[in-house]
Amino acid sequence: MKGILILLVSVLISTSLSAQIWKELKEAAEEVIEETNTSELTEEEVGKALKEALTIGIEKGVDRVSKVDGYFKDPEIKIIMPEEAKVVEEKLRMLGQDKLVDDAIESMNRAAEDAATAAKDIFITAIKNLTLKDVMNILNGEDNAATLYLENNTRNKLVDKFKPIIKVSLEKVGATKYWNSVFTYYNKLPFVKKVNPDLDDYVTDRAIDGLFVQIAKEEKEIRKNPAARVTDLLKKVFG
Repeated sequence: MKGILILLVSVLISTSLSAQIWKELKEAAEEVIEETNTSELTEEEVGKALKEALTIGIEKGVDRVSKVDGYFKDPEIKIIMPEEAKVVEEKLRMLGQDKLVDDAIESMNRAAEDAATAAKDIFITAIKNLTLKDVMNILNGEDNAATLYLENNTRNKLVDKFKPIIKVSLEKVGATKYWNSVFTYYNKLPFVKKVNPDLDDYVTDRAIDGLFVQIAKEEKEIRKNPAARVTDLLKKVFG
């Protein structure tokens, strides 16, 4: 509707007015139309729509990463060896221990995929704490404003709740065994500085990072792509 009104205004005035006047009238028309659309929305509708959008984004993001290869085959969020262990990976690969390293990396990603589903309720619960001020800031913010808000306000709590789940998942998929094998093998080599990063902390942090990456993608999609707005309220607020 907004685009049609602007187009009509443009057609009506472009034939008889100078370019500068046409530009000023067009901008004025856009402003009036924007104010009219905004005024039709209640604060309750805006808040509810944003929470719907976040919930949809979270559910889609979590579902995507919790599938087999959700982390492992996604180069943007794949969990690799931590920076302090790069020397370990390089040394072992030079010694022909590629499978040992590959098994450790794959198992970390499998643990994240296995645990990701449990994060859904944690994220959704966090949405309920949004204030009206938060809602308006997010609605008028950047494409990832809601994702950044959730990360800034819930990350520590998510780590506390997510870490035990990751720990169980690491054991379940054999990640702990592969991790220990890698560093036990490396630390027995002569003339090397012993390294053994905390597996639970590392995978927990990277798993949560990956979730936020996916949620940010879904948030941007809902803001930019009309087809992603699957409810009437989302279409009204973000349309």
